[in-house]
Amino acid sequence: QVRFTESGGGLVQPGGSLRLSCAASGSIFSIRVMGWYRQAPGKQRTMVARITGGGGTYYADSVKGRFTISRDNAKNTVYLQMNSLKPEDTAAYYCNTWPSSNSWGQGTQVTVSA
Repeated sequence: QVRFTESGGGLVQPGGSLRLSCAASGSIFSIRVMGWYRQAPGKQRTMVARITGGGGTYYADSVKGRFTISRDNAKNTVYLQMNSLKPEDTAAYYCNTWPSSNSWGQGTQVTVSA
């Protein structure tokens, strides 16, 4: 069973940047499609970005042009660079495979506020 540990969240002002990291266990990480998801209070968890083992990417329209997903297969780690953050980006952020497994980590909280 793959496990995920997210980090890098925090409080940032609108227009600021954060870089999230997700360490994943599992020997087949390099061939899995990995995704970043977020869940705001009272809302469903949604995918914001995903990346294939070969580096192909997909972004939700709400973050396109502002977020960049990347991965380091040697480190079993996936990243999410978030720029030009908006208050509506406030959420708990999680990584998982895509489609997602049932093994969710604790997530990392991102709060965008002045």
